[in-house]
Amino acid sequence: MDPIFHLLPDAPKPVAPYSHAVEAGPFVFVTGQLATDPDDDALPIPPGIEAQTRKVMDNLARVLKGCGLTFANVVFVRIYLTDFKRDYAAMNAIFSTYFDEDRRPGRTTVGVTDLARGGIIEIDLIAFKA
Repeated sequence: MDPIFHLLPDAPKPVAPYSHAVEAGPFVFVTGQLATDPDDDALPIPPGIEAQTRKVMDNLARVLKGCGLTFANVVFVRIYLTDFKRDYAAMNAIFSTYFDEDRRPGRTTVGVTDLARGGIIEIDLIAFKA
């Protein structure tokens, strides 16, 4: 079965040449999302880790929905933070509200030197399409 490449109208405009998600077998690989506004790409990214984390999760939810999925389908997450020490705890507080305690995905979180569009957080994920 060939992969399905998703470019979704309700998701944020890609900041580079990529698909929002690629479906390969039962897995859906969702491209990293920033805190860009999906309805108006010209708007600036909101300041602060709390606002950016919420916007990133909203953008991921839009991509998942466009693929017929929800956060309940997510099996693995990668999180990139430009200021790990400052933002890790606040990001975790928000991130944890998107998953049931008994269905939290596997995860890697790393500190990076820079992200596109001046973002301070980016998250990508892998979902399982049952």
